[in-house]
Amino acid sequence: MKNIKDILIQHNQQHLIPVLESLRGDELARFEKQIEQIDWDTVDLWKHPEDLSGKGRVEPINGLTCTEIRQNRDKFLQAGVSALQAGKVGAVLLAGGQGTRLGSDAPKGAYDIGITHPVYIFERLIANLKDVCLQCGCNVPLFVMTSDLNDGATREFLSKHDYFGYPEQFVRFFTQDMAPVVDFEGKLMLESPTKAAFSPNGNGGWYSSLVKARVLNDFPDIEWLNVFSVDNVLQRIADPIFVGATILSGTNCGAKVVRKCDPYEKVGVLCLEDGISSVIEYYEMTDEMANATDSQGNLAYSFGVILNYLFNLEKLHQTAGKHIPVHVVKKKVPVLDSDGNAVKPAAENAYKFETLILDMVRLMETCLPFEVVREREFAPIKNKTGVDSVESARKLLQFNGVEI
Repeated sequence: MKNIKDILIQHNQQHLIPVLESLRGDELARFEKQIEQIDWDTVDLWKHPEDLSGKGRVEPINGLTCTEIRQNRDKFLQAGVSALQAGKVGAVLLAGGQGTRLGSDAPKGAYDIGITHPVYIFERLIANLKDVCLQCGCNVPLFVMTSDLNDGATREFLSKHDYFGYPEQFVRFFTQDMAPVVDFEGKLMLESPTKAAFSPNGNGGWYSSLVKARVLNDFPDIEWLNVFSVDNVLQRIADPIFVGATILSGTNCGAKVVRKCDPYEKVGVLCLEDGISSVIEYYEMTDEMANATDSQGNLAYSFGVILNYLFNLEKLHQTAGKHIPVHVVKKKVPVLDSDGNAVKPAAENAYKFETLILDMVRLMETCLPFEVVREREFAPIKNKTGVDSVESARKLLQFNGVEI
């Protein structure tokens, strides 16, 4: 206990010493483990958050348009199918979140979007992957990233539903790393009387968490990882045309993109920053950049990312020790007040520390923008109603012939 107490004193967290001294047995062991695993350099970022707004020389990037993809379809398909059949491609599902904005405390992937019968988000994603497996005559290893918040519930849900027909021997789970939550004075906060408050460390932490879990060792032939979000129920996963195009391009990374529907659409944009492939957020674009057009009159910065990336594994290994920005984000976090009562704050009350997958694109140095048809491959579910919602996703699924 003395060692943990010293750590708390060293990092100005003396308010937790009474908690430490009150615990016994398993509760004490869990609390000590929490404190031991904290990256204090990250916690100290609350004092001087990194300025992530400054960008270098930003320019449009060339990519594969839908027309070019159609013209080269057979060539791309052949290369992609060969890679998949050789076991060179794995799929990574980022599913660490819960359906809070949809009114559910269950894993987001377990949310039912059906109308006439149950249709779960996980079910649709696995159906899309099964289509590719059937097309290529092989199974793709599926790595499911959960979080401490939903790991047990996710495993139980998929097991209960027999993985929606996907072979269990090709499914592996791994848990996303967590980062501590601090108040606006840098003090660690409590989730319960015996537990410090932690939060998933952002989708940029997927690779370090995957490596730590050692599940890649079960599939030694993998050379490419297709990383995708749980949100988008229309996306094609391990798409052989996308895989083949990326491999043949010689780039280290591929990104599925859609054409922005207007200059100010709230999506990250794939571009070049100082000659290196990068993603810039919509709020980082000037009005001049947002409205810039090319020689054909199209938006110059038009490739909106949809969080469906293909990463070269060897390049990922090379970047493992490199710096990825940590975003210090103000959030509303349910915590205990000074009297030990659970409180759901009405306003932002804490800092979370998150890394973002879009920042990994720059570490890869080269990235191929691969345009997809929005109505065919982009149906994100962020909200219950309105834009990017359960409602809009249902309409797009029906448009694509899916019975819900």
